[in-house]
Amino acid sequence: MNIDIYSILVLFSSKAFLYHDLLNVKELFMAHEANTNLLQWLAKEIPEEIIEPSLPIVDPHHHLWDLRTYDDEILRAFQHKVYLCEEITDEIRFSGHNVVQTVFAQCDAFYRASGEEALKCVGETEFVNGISAMSRSGRYGYPEVCAGIFSYADLRAGKDVERVLSAHLAASNNFRGIRSAFPQDLNNTFLDGYAVLGKLGLSFDNYHPDYERLPALAKLGQKFPEVTIIVNHLGGKIDPNNAPKGIARWRECINEISKCPNVVMKLGGAQQRVGSWEPPFHNNLRRSPIGSGELCDLLYEYYIYAIEAFGPDRCMFESNFPVDKECVSYRTLWNTFKLIAKKAGLSATEKTAIFSGTAQRVYRLSQT
Repeated sequence: MNIDIYSILVLFSSKAFLYHDLLNVKELFMAHEANTNLLQWLAKEIPEEIIEPSLPIVDPHHHLWDLRTYDDEILRAFQHKVYLCEEITDEIRFSGHNVVQTVFAQCDAFYRASGEEALKCVGETEFVNGISAMSRSGRYGYPEVCAGIFSYADLRAGKDVERVLSAHLAASNNFRGIRSAFPQDLNNTFLDGYAVLGKLGLSFDNYHPDYERLPALAKLGQKFPEVTIIVNHLGGKIDPNNAPKGIARWRECINEISKCPNVVMKLGGAQQRVGSWEPPFHNNLRRSPIGSGELCDLLYEYYIYAIEAFGPDRCMFESNFPVDKECVSYRTLWNTFKLIAKKAGLSATEKTAIFSGTAQRVYRLSQT
């Protein structure tokens, strides 16, 4: 393993060094070799004091995976290759933030290798249920990791998708819904499959980098008001250098989807690359990680617009880790969200909703 000892010396010599930065050292020495390049870059971060360290947080969107043997071109491009129970719990415990629960987000992890094609996706829920059991043991710390799970099912199967969704439910008591794409024409076969979500009380997460699809998603929400839709990552690709015309169109699409009372918005994911495009604070474009103040200033206009369109009780901050880890540390990201909440002038009740309450309600998590 090639460890950059200079990064470690810089970390310890910093006057701002905190106990929480032991995570950087631990990760660098104990990490899977496949992760080390990214961790070396993150170790160059100037440590920040934790803002409101006691504020309870539910992280409603993170992944778990081992990408070292994946063939999928998109997944193979992610830099943090191994992210399992120990990685996410260490991320949380040493961040300094009071993350009490998390929700696992679909990422095609550990599908079954054999059996019926339609049921292979159930392997992801089976895998995450095991991680949840590991978390509940307390051996990895006390955040409740994967208290909720959303995986995948192909709604294009129509009514037959019910047996796939039932298999997910049988695989874990924490299964709450799915994330998938949807056809622009909202054809009847897909709608038959989507209706099963309402029948079983399941939610529908959705993400597409093209925010122009949000009005079509709004039509789907209007057809099935009993199904909760969770829009991921501010509704699409977020570019801090977007032209005014592009920002105006994004706002129009946000306005359209926000009119559906059964739709909620995840505030985050703006730190991820999309295809070959990378945000200006990506590790491929910066010598050292961005700070929370600078990140807040760059992206605030997007966050505040979504918050005002949906209201804090229909919004939830998300980490989207380890995808967004290519741009920012877990500690700095949640500091950024807290700066956004402060700048927005959110009340204590509104902060409770946007940092934990909305996620607990939408994903039906136990109150901690």
